[in-house]
Amino acid sequence: MLRVFKISKFLLQRRVRRPFLVFVLAGLIVVATSWALLVAPGPHDSAHQITVARGQSLSSVTRDLAASGLLRSASVFAIYSRVSGPVQAGEFSLPPRASMRDISRILRRGTVVMHAITVPEGLTSRQVVDVLLGTPILSGTVSVPEEGSLLPETYYVPRGHARATLLEKMQTAQKQLLAQLWQNRQAGLPLQTPKQAVILASIVEKETGQAGERGQVAAVFINRLRKGMRLQSDPTIIYGLVGGEGALGRPIRLSEINRATPYNTYTIFGLPPTPIANPGRAALAAVLDPPSTSALYFVADGTGGHIFADTLAEHNKNVRRWRKLQKQQRQ
Repeated sequence: MLRVFKISKFLLQRRVRRPFLVFVLAGLIVVATSWALLVAPGPHDSAHQITVARGQSLSSVTRDLAASGLLRSASVFAIYSRVSGPVQAGEFSLPPRASMRDISRILRRGTVVMHAITVPEGLTSRQVVDVLLGTPILSGTVSVPEEGSLLPETYYVPRGHARATLLEKMQTAQKQLLAQLWQNRQAGLPLQTPKQAVILASIVEKETGQAGERGQVAAVFINRLRKGMRLQSDPTIIYGLVGGEGALGRPIRLSEINRATPYNTYTIFGLPPTPIANPGRAALAAVLDPPSTSALYFVADGTGGHIFADTLAEHNKNVRRWRKLQKQQRQ
């Protein structure tokens, strides 16, 4: 009698546990299926860029990914990502065939896409601001910084980077470079402060677009400063006329050569009161460590470069040659 009771109890227990076992088995099947979907290669054959806005919800991010055809199951991705942790804001590159688990990991702790912003040498600060305002991946408004305070280079920033922050980064980069170059400057230069070095470098930058000439142009100006001669640089005339706008848009008139402005180095001795542009690394290095030369003059050679001369007679000869070439080009 006791044996029958035990068997009945065992059967009763099996009848009670069977629904639970079915439930567990079904759950395991769901988990296994979801995991298979989670780690399976994605349906996209090419790389994709996805942007997560600051404050964007996970459900909104999931909808964007699903609309782009990057998910095998939006619900599985949402559940896994919610358990795994919050996504970060930024722009991300998703490789071809990335699984949903890979995508979730990239959005949680991946490296955001960095965009190259190139600021050419020789732009005025107003022109640099115009470049940044015309770059749609940047954000925010900005005021024009001090002339000559920026280091023109290529900077890498994420989408949505503030324009004001980028300008601060450019100013910091110039301060660091200038401090290093000033500390290691050539002895005996006729430059009393780092600011004077920037002013002269800005003139060098505007005088020549050829990298190989910056040292020679800088050396000529250094020689003229040492001798108390006027620099007689055409770009200083232009800056005195148009300021931060940068470009005159026409040839300089004879009357403008003799027009007195604080910047016109045909009428003033020494350096202008401020830089006339933002010089690059090479121009700054050139004025603080110029090559040894006795040249005091240079004039355009018609190929984008210049011809240098030690004497005024030699220079006048080069000028006549240049004017003859200009006349032939006009004809």
